[in-house]
Amino acid sequence: MIDLQGKVALVTGGSRGIGKSLAQRLAARGAEVVINYVRHRTNANEVVAEIEKSGGRCVALRANLADEDDIAAMFAEIRSRYSRLDIIVSNAASGVLKPVAELRGRHWDWAVNINARALMLITQQALPMMTAGGRIIAISSIGAVRAVSNYTVVGASKGALESLVRHLAVELGPLGITVNTVSAGVVETDALKKFPNREEIIATAMARTPLGRLTLPEDVANLTLFLCSDMASMIHGQTLVVDGGYAIHG
Repeated sequence: MIDLQGKVALVTGGSRGIGKSLAQRLAARGAEVVINYVRHRTNANEVVAEIEKSGGRCVALRANLADEDDIAAMFAEIRSRYSRLDIIVSNAASGVLKPVAELRGRHWDWAVNINARALMLITQQALPMMTAGGRIIAISSIGAVRAVSNYTVVGASKGALESLVRHLAVELGPLGITVNTVSAGVVETDALKKFPNREEIIATAMARTPLGRLTLPEDVANLTLFLCSDMASMIHGQTLVVDGGYAIHG
C-alpha cells in the first residue's frame, strides 16, 4: 500500500485528462494536492470538489506557466498554505500542432516555455520547501524521441524536458530528491482531439500496440504514483515509458 499521508503534492495542468487522474491518485493515497490550471477554472473546481467528496484535500491555483511572475505568485500562495512540498508532477503541456512550414518563432517559444522551462522555474521555487525523499516527476511523450506528424515544436520541447530531468537528477540527487520522467504513448484525452490527423494516429497506435489499446490517463497516473512511493527510492534520472509496448516497434 502506497501511503502519502502528510505529504503535499503540486500537479501542474491538473484540471483535465492526465493531470486530473494524477491529482485523484495522489489524493486517494493521502497527499494534500495543489492543482495548477490556467484557463479551465470550472474543470479545476470540479476536480477539487470530486477529491474533497472522496475525503481528500485539494486546492486549485491559477498560473500561466509560461510567465515567470505567475509561477512566483503561485509559489507565494503555496508557501502561505504549506510549510513543505514533497511531490512535484510537471504535467502541464501546450503547443501548436502544425507542419514545419506553418510554424513561427512564437510557437516555439510557447511550447518550450510551458513544456520545459516551467519545470526549471518550478524547481527553483520549490527547492527551499523540499527535503530528502522529495519527488519530481515530469510527464513527457513518445514524441520526444520519435517523429510524429504536426508535433515538431511540442516534440522538441518534450526532448528538452527529458534532458532537463537528467541534469536536475545529477544536481538534486545529493539532496535526496529523485527526478524522473514518465513518457506516455498515445493517450485518450481531449488533447488528442486537437491533432488534425487524429484518426490516423489512433489507428496506427492500435495496430502497433501489442497490448491492443490506447494508453489511459490512469495508466500514466499509476506509474507516477509508484515513482512517488518509497519503493521507487533508487529510480533516478530515468525515463519510464507507459505505452502498452507501442515504442518497441521502433
